[in-house]
Amino acid sequence: MNFPLKRVVVTGIGALTPLGNTVPTFWNGLVNGVSGADFIKQFDVAKFKTKFACELKNFNAEDYLERKEARKLDRFSQIALVAADEAVRNARLNEEGINHDRVGVIWASGIGGMITFIEEMRNYNAGDGTPRFNPFFIPKMILDIASGHISMKYGFRGPNFATVSACASSTNAIIDGFNYIRLGKADAFVCGGSEAVVTEAGIGGFNAMKALSERNDSPQTASRPFDKDRDGFVLGEGGCAIILEEYEHAKRRGANIIVEVAGGGMSADAYHLTAPHPEGLGAYNVMKNALEDAGMKPEDIDYINVHGTSTPLGDISEVTAIQRVFGDHIFNLNISSTKSMTGHLLGAAGAIEATASILAVVNDTIPPTINHFTDDPAFDPRINFTFHKAQKRKVRAALSNTFGFGGHNASVIFKKIEE
Repeated sequence: MNFPLKRVVVTGIGALTPLGNTVPTFWNGLVNGVSGADFIKQFDVAKFKTKFACELKNFNAEDYLERKEARKLDRFSQIALVAADEAVRNARLNEEGINHDRVGVIWASGIGGMITFIEEMRNYNAGDGTPRFNPFFIPKMILDIASGHISMKYGFRGPNFATVSACASSTNAIIDGFNYIRLGKADAFVCGGSEAVVTEAGIGGFNAMKALSERNDSPQTASRPFDKDRDGFVLGEGGCAIILEEYEHAKRRGANIIVEVAGGGMSADAYHLTAPHPEGLGAYNVMKNALEDAGMKPEDIDYINVHGTSTPLGDISEVTAIQRVFGDHIFNLNISSTKSMTGHLLGAAGAIEATASILAVVNDTIPPTINHFTDDPAFDPRINFTFHKAQKRKVRAALSNTFGFGGHNASVIFKKIEE
């Protein structure tokens, strides 16, 4: 059965990031090229190879949530509720007249309640072997619990689940919400992701993989996408929420329509556990799929917020794929990696970078790639990586890339709204 797909728009966003605890402060940090990296404060890093990360600043969950409620939540769920609250208020999604049966929540995390798991195992090992566990241990730890808490807080009774595809997780959440709405299965969704793994296990585990930068002499400049001397990513924490809504539904209730979701793509590398395909095959396919889904040509895109993790192989693979998809139009694009400022938020990366892409479209401003010191001969010097400073330009549409361990790829396109 053929029927026209509904249009999907963004009517609210919320952010809790290493650059700021609201959307305006996050954007201000981005356009001013602020690094969110510093020495880790959540645990003793003396014996770790990497001693820094992009942590949240001045975040106390009890400033936003009742103390009793906050204690029942892992940090990743606390972040989810705070980001979602800003987005819901921004979209006025909880006002009278909205059918809560047709509002869903799709929330992502790559790892979930790691802090809770560590604390419970530490307490158990410190005891006499008697199995004494917090009754909230499992509900605090599981990945889907954040979406459950968001739905319970607002009474949203539509589809509710979590997406997990490593660092592509929250882009998958956005694409899933987009598809449900345009198929007429729901009126609106709270989509996004949160991550809180700046822990001993998080840093130690990624160090063991040799994935993290070890530039302890200069944390603020450690995330160096596309720089010749890049040596790994910087771990980050936080989350972002995006309210997706059916266009006519948003118009009828007088919602503030921010941008339109044009399309999304997904693919797999089918290549390696952690390394990207050397020719960028999965990245090529996912961007091509997103453009086809949006009914757009490469020339319609003005900005790509790249995955750009600052790893030696990953950055090259992605740019190789962009060159193949966009051809000579790559020299007309602005490309930037906001991970140079936020660090890598793993499962929340897609949501935080989708938010950056949305704001680039709204403000006709490209956030920069900071920390560039030495050109890498692997990249054509004509490519505009938006080094050092934000750049003003008309941004008709922006594409956001996210790629995850296991070869998971997801891309989403946002464009200016056309009445």
